[in-house]
Amino acid sequence: MPNRLADAISPYLRAHADNPVDWFPWGAEAFAEARRRDVPIVVSIGYATCHWCHVMARESFSDPQLAAELNSRFVAIKVDREEHPEVDAAYLSAASAFTGNLGWPLTVFATPSGRAFFAGTYFPPVPTGGRASFRQVLDAVWDAWTERRTDVDRDAGTVAEAMAAASRAAQEQSDLPTMHDLDAAVGLLERAEDPEFGGFGTAPKFPVAPVLGFLLTRPSGRSLGLRTLQCMAASPLRDPVDGGFFRYATRRDWSEPHYERMLYDNALLLDAYSTAWQQTGADWAEEAADGIVRFLLGVLRRRGGGFGSAQDSESTIDGARVEGAYYTSGVAERARLEAPPVDGKVLTGWNGFAIAALARAARILARPAWLAAAREAALFLLDHHRREDGTLLRVSLDGRASEAGATLEDYGGLAWGLLELAAADGDPAAASAARDLVDLCLDAARTAEACPFETPGGTDPVLTATGLAVRVDPSEGAYPSGLSSMATASHLLYLMTGERRYERAAREAMRLVAAPALDSPSAFGASLTLMSRLAGEVVQLVVVVPRGGGGVEADVPDPQGLLAAARREEAPLVAVVDDAAAAAFAADGFELFEGRASRDGLPTGYLCRDFVCRLPVTDPAAMA
Repeated sequence: MPNRLADAISPYLRAHADNPVDWFPWGAEAFAEARRRDVPIVVSIGYATCHWCHVMARESFSDPQLAAELNSRFVAIKVDREEHPEVDAAYLSAASAFTGNLGWPLTVFATPSGRAFFAGTYFPPVPTGGRASFRQVLDAVWDAWTERRTDVDRDAGTVAEAMAAASRAAQEQSDLPTMHDLDAAVGLLERAEDPEFGGFGTAPKFPVAPVLGFLLTRPSGRSLGLRTLQCMAASPLRDPVDGGFFRYATRRDWSEPHYERMLYDNALLLDAYSTAWQQTGADWAEEAADGIVRFLLGVLRRRGGGFGSAQDSESTIDGARVEGAYYTSGVAERARLEAPPVDGKVLTGWNGFAIAALARAARILARPAWLAAAREAALFLLDHHRREDGTLLRVSLDGRASEAGATLEDYGGLAWGLLELAAADGDPAAASAARDLVDLCLDAARTAEACPFETPGGTDPVLTATGLAVRVDPSEGAYPSGLSSMATASHLLYLMTGERRYERAAREAMRLVAAPALDSPSAFGASLTLMSRLAGEVVQLVVVVPRGGGGVEADVPDPQGLLAAARREEAPLVAVVDDAAAAAFAADGFELFEGRASRDGLPTGYLCRDFVCRLPVTDPAAMA
């Protein structure tokens, strides 16, 4: 039996390389083999730091007898959802026709053409609590395939048709929300708040960082957002030793976390806690932000400056894999234990979120080292994840690049991060690189009917052949979708350049999700954040410091305290540049910086509304 996973980029796939299961990686070869044998496909989707993925691997995929049954009746495909997010999104959507309990590991049974006809998540090795065993599921699926093939094909066709209809519906636009509509969305979130322990709902309880970001942008939602952040900062969801937050809590009071720590959660929570400090000056917000960065820089940062995707929930103690034991240990004991492994995959989009959060937090909390980390990560991605033609790679690990195509999330996330870096660091080259990425996606979508953005190169060709590819995937929750990421980057570009085409693209993109976002605000936090900005005034603040001292690291006299005041400014765009950078920005077409210069050797503020700026000031009272 060939070992097709041994040389995979994905640590998740490599972890399954020695299974007795005859795994195929995602690709055309697996589907061709299923057609040749005329057998169904099992698509098993997970990720390297997923606890229940580990459990199912130990219980089922390592069982030689079960593996033999799987190999004889099926073609088995193993997919890392972080490497192939479009595949994951498509099969999650298909799985929703069979189960409301979606998550990972995701187990989908499909025809040789890739169309799903049954799905579930974790299946135990023996029947438990009304849940069928994996062996029982395999037997039932095989029986349906061999004895009721017509029904299987009909069900698969029905699911595919429903997904195609949903994809068409996702291209329908509606009006952008008014301020009243946005406050109504806040009201829905308020009604979902847990009045005793904070957060939303009961259990499991997630940090939903994008939703918190939206709440902090709304005067009507600010108190709810701050309350939730403070509850989380004092809860077991936060690691008090290494810093950072776990993925979710299994109990209503935030206890018994699911201990994996994700890059996207912590990047977005860093942004939220920085904003919380900006609004309140509270010690708890600053301490939480400091802890998150301690985790990002001390645990997830890889050689070269990029960030790995997550740290595992399990560690090896006394020769056995144990979930959570490392994290529940005290400082002294933890120092003697082997730390849980880090999935070192550098994902372009998620790194973009981290760059954006670090750069913005560095400006707000005056942390030059955080800005340096953001800059280093950005340079790594531009050097190693950008091809000569300007297109992007999705993922790399230790210098090796995956064949998985970059998604809209990667273009949007990196562009967003580069623009926040440009504003905090006074770096016109970063802004120019971001503009190139946005323009690539705008150009690729010129023939599109509705969505203003398209990934250069289109969607995964193997997924497209199954008929399950989604034309516009607006789904978000734990982190921004590709659509909202790219729209946010496009809006920031508009604020810097004044080019209306970027604003129009952001508005058109948000019109695709406006209606569902208002109905289900907990699932569209990043989109609602952008829609809130689009509904408000266009406000920009440019602070210019004397030549040679730009960005957060500006070491220039600030006797009036204008730089300190700018840290608390909540305008949609705040940029800190030196005289030379302002001139370079303007020369490169970033209209906001035209004619901006420092005065009298002091930091000088330009407060602008819709690109019309007030007279320059060096006194923060005058700026306010």
